[in-house]
Amino acid sequence: MIKKTLFAALFLLTSSMIIAQQNITVEDIYTGEFRTAGLQSLESLNNGKEYIVLNYNRDRTQTIDKYSYATGEKTGTLVSSADLRLPIRSYTLSDDESQMLIVSQSEQIFRYSSYDKVHVYDMNTKELTLVSDELVRSAALSPDGKKVAYVFENNIYYKDLASGATTQVTTDGETNKLINGVSDWVYEEEFAIVRAYQWSPDSKQIAFISFDESEVPEFSMDVYGNALYQKQDVFKYPKAGEKNAVVGLHVYDLLTRKRNEINLNRNEEFYIARINYSPNGKLAAQVLNRHQDVLDFYYVDPSGNASIAFTEKDKAYVDVTDDLTFLEDGSFLWTSEKDNWRHIYHYDANGNEKKQITSGNWDVTSYYGYDAKNKRIFYQSTEDGSINRGIYSISLKGKKKTKLSNRIGTNSASFSSNFSYFINTYSSATTPPVYTLHDSKKGNQVREIQNNSGLLDKLKDYKFAQKEFSTINVNGNDLNMWTMKPADFDPKKEYPLLMFQYSGPGSQQVANRWYGANDYWHSMLANDGYIVICVDGRGTGYKGADFKKVTQKELGKYEVEDQIAVAKKMGAMDYIDSSRIGIWGWSYGGFMSSNCILQGNDTFSTAIAVAPVTSWRFYDSIYTERYMTTPQENASGYDNNSPMSHVDKLKGKYLLIHGSADDNVHVQNTMRMVEALVQANKQFDWAIYPDKNHGIYGGNTRIHLFNKMTNFIHNNL
Repeated sequence: MIKKTLFAALFLLTSSMIIAQQNITVEDIYTGEFRTAGLQSLESLNNGKEYIVLNYNRDRTQTIDKYSYATGEKTGTLVSSADLRLPIRSYTLSDDESQMLIVSQSEQIFRYSSYDKVHVYDMNTKELTLVSDELVRSAALSPDGKKVAYVFENNIYYKDLASGATTQVTTDGETNKLINGVSDWVYEEEFAIVRAYQWSPDSKQIAFISFDESEVPEFSMDVYGNALYQKQDVFKYPKAGEKNAVVGLHVYDLLTRKRNEINLNRNEEFYIARINYSPNGKLAAQVLNRHQDVLDFYYVDPSGNASIAFTEKDKAYVDVTDDLTFLEDGSFLWTSEKDNWRHIYHYDANGNEKKQITSGNWDVTSYYGYDAKNKRIFYQSTEDGSINRGIYSISLKGKKKTKLSNRIGTNSASFSSNFSYFINTYSSATTPPVYTLHDSKKGNQVREIQNNSGLLDKLKDYKFAQKEFSTINVNGNDLNMWTMKPADFDPKKEYPLLMFQYSGPGSQQVANRWYGANDYWHSMLANDGYIVICVDGRGTGYKGADFKKVTQKELGKYEVEDQIAVAKKMGAMDYIDSSRIGIWGWSYGGFMSSNCILQGNDTFSTAIAVAPVTSWRFYDSIYTERYMTTPQENASGYDNNSPMSHVDKLKGKYLLIHGSADDNVHVQNTMRMVEALVQANKQFDWAIYPDKNHGIYGGNTRIHLFNKMTNFIHNNL
């Protein structure tokens, strides 16, 4: 009996050790085995004591429920899909919370845009009003809650909710010719604008941007589907150096029903990147020249006169953000990196700088807003180091700075409407997301809302490679780096090296935050016997504007030099096999990995490029020209750093992957690269995923893709 018990105990111990040592699989990753629990998107109510959440219930209904910040207890239900007899996809409350705009049906267009079926629900009368029989775009309630505007077939309309009357604001909209009130493809992708109109605070005007895209070249791509004949998706897409949409700024007066185009007195091409109304009714417009190195901040008075309040210039480019808050006296808060780091500034009502509020060799990475009652500003920054994020508050005078987060890693905050509370989301490379409620005065924790400790328990059953953070000095710079090693790493052995990077301007991959899908895959590869590293080279973000903008006019030069130098330095390590160094990346990272195996052909033996740009001539005008100017001005910058200019140098194993319906980085990039490689008589591997966009997902697609990449690495690295 004793022997049997001992044997059973040993068997259980051995079994648990086997379970503990099982490696992660691609199927584990993409069937959600390591999914983290999160908070559903919440919105603070005006009282600052409660928030609302759209809940998806087990009976397949949706409810918009109220909760107490202090206790987390449910305090009521605002509306239920069962009562409305229609699904709730998303919602927006009116300013006074008496009306709710509800989207019940949505069809995606591009990254952020959609066609929607929209209703307005009256919170007092419980009446539900259909806005339009059609699917419309970018519906928005007026500030007084009495009207709702929307765009249909490129024209702006608004509906009076009391009378039910609908008024057409514009009549000249036409598909692929002229758009009113919503953005074109390139503004949506690069300026993150979809709704290109704003209600005035008194609900008497609608300011909007028009896009005359009649001369913008069309791009088309085949969509294969399941029918006998494929169809074509045709849309306007301005590539670098080509004609952009001609934009105009307009104000429509609801009383007179007159539309007034604002004269900005400009004789050159320009972008209207943002429009906002100040509380006193002044319209503000952020206007960039085509090079995007000069930003003019305009005021437009109610009569339509436009004047420049201030101008910001940069030797490279000026970033556009949503970091703008108007104060009661008409002054405003604004962020800028004009002192080499992004900081918060206070300007007076006329656009004169009053004070730089934050300062130091670190970046403000998120501006959360201004508490007018206590005259305090809330923000996120890199004061704990460029790979970390902390939450802070500071007075309007730039004094009494208070750190509100207390853990090193990545902290982000969601504040109540009156800034009395905030929900902090914390994670690090060793701690999955933890959600906690804090008071905003000192940052004291009120309660823990949710954690992911169960995921850590689950990961005990797997080989799990931890990230080791460090820096590596190449080309005169200390670059941020993380490393993953096998669980049974032996420094006396030699391992193949796989490098991952993105490297795009202002980006960051080396960050002290919890794992994403790629990280789990890298962990799997590490425990299959690889050293995996990631290095953020020159041109990436959060180490000062000069570090970020050094790549200006030469995308792919310094970033490639850094990755090659890192590979050589790592290859000199005793535990790295310098003959087996690979690199991979997606999008900009695919552009980089392609360049690295070609220009670093004596260093890299293997590369994978997913959805890569292969020439910046093929990419859109706003993004590309921000960093490269136009091909007409900078032909050598475009061509010398294009992978297609270096195909004759290919020595190693190269895998090229793209989705055929990528509206962002067009499959044209891969097709032209393939032809260049063929004509250079170079052998390579490639795969096209039919009807998949830039994300290459859907069904089993990601599992197939990452198993293909895994097999390629195992066979060649």
